Amino acid sequence: MKNLIENTFTKNKIKLIKSGKPYFDLLLKLISESIQSIHIQTYIFNDDETGKSIVNALKIASQKKVKIYLLVDGYASKNLSKIFIENLKKENINFRFFNPLFKNNNFYFGRRLHHKMIVIDAKYAVVGGMNIADRYNDCHNIKAWLDFAVFLEGPIAKELCILCWKTWNGFKVNKTEEYCKENNTLFHFKESETSLSRIRRNDWVRSKNEISTTYKQILETAEKEITIICSYFIPGSKAKKLLKFAINKGVKVRLILASQSDVPIAKSAERWMYDWLLRKNVEIYEYQPTVLHAKMCVVDEKFVTIGSYNINNISAYASIELNIDIKNENFAKEVNQNLDTIIKDNCIQITTEIYHKTNTIFKQFYHWVSYRIFRIVFFLFTFYFKRQE
Repeated sequence: MKNLIENTFTKNKIKLIKSGKPYFDLLLKLISESIQSIHIQTYIFNDDETGKSIVNALKIASQKKVKIYLLVDGYASKNLSKIFIENLKKENINFRFFNPLFKNNNFYFGRRLHHKMIVIDAKYAVVGGMNIADRYNDCHNIKAWLDFAVFLEGPIAKELCILCWKTWNGFKVNKTEEYCKENNTLFHFKESETSLSRIRRNDWVRSKNEISTTYKQILETAEKEITIICSYFIPGSKAKKLLKFAINKGVKVRLILASQSDVPIAKSAERWMYDWLLRKNVEIYEYQPTVLHAKMCVVDEKFVTIGSYNINNISAYASIELNIDIKNENFAKEVNQNLDTIIKDNCIQITTEIYHKTNTIFKQFYHWVSYRIFRIVFFLFTFYFKRQE
């Protein structure tokens, strides 16, 4: 890719992690090896088997005097019980809900903490799309939802530590670097081990639209191929124009989307887009084995962006999102090979013929209604938050 600002990238070791046992085994290992601090910030934290295993590991770390900070979204994790929270505090685990602008027992309004990351000792970090819940794990012989994260080692971990502190304190504290002094490590990686990587955020209340800018750059500067895997692909008008621009340049665009969704109306709204996408020669593949929850894009086998950001206006304008941009041809090729395998082994391609055969006039009407409902919801969110910019 061209025109990316080089001085915003740092050199870090990067590893792609898939959802399920590999992801949660890594989290448990990092927590058990922590020495000074643990930050966990996530949209959903469930008090289920997976959540309990993480809490048990945090309790052991706390007994070793590791300082622990757990921040969860106030809407998505609102069902955590008072007993659960009190038990955390008894173990000296600092816990906090990320609060909305206002709420009561029946209503919640405001931006949501949608990013998912863990930072250990300001030295290691994991950023991706997985929440802390059984459905992202391999539990009870049930296959985990498909998702991805990156394991990061290097100076970017300190940057993420500082971001954790800012978010924990409601973005009201300056000089947060003082909180991440534990990382005085000088990393001595071999050049071949490192990837150029940077943090990208979307938070319109804080005037951040970095992930949206990354996708804009992707669609404007891609030369050969873009592959996007996304759980809720409902691009707004600006994203559609950029997508059309890339296609008109001759860029091949592949989409890996869900066949089954945890939000059925969102899937229906997404399918309303299929006719337009197919007419633009976009390749559409629906993932079959389980729910697809991943949010990742690879471009020209050179560049990857991965994190919590879905390509829709909620991610663009309303939620707090976190992605990592990565420039490394070997890593990008690895990601592309993973996506090629997913397409080959686990997807059905939705061709124009299949689309028209499987869509009755009643299904089309339902997809259209779903799409219009989502557009209205997006407008209400984006109108309010744009006014706050």
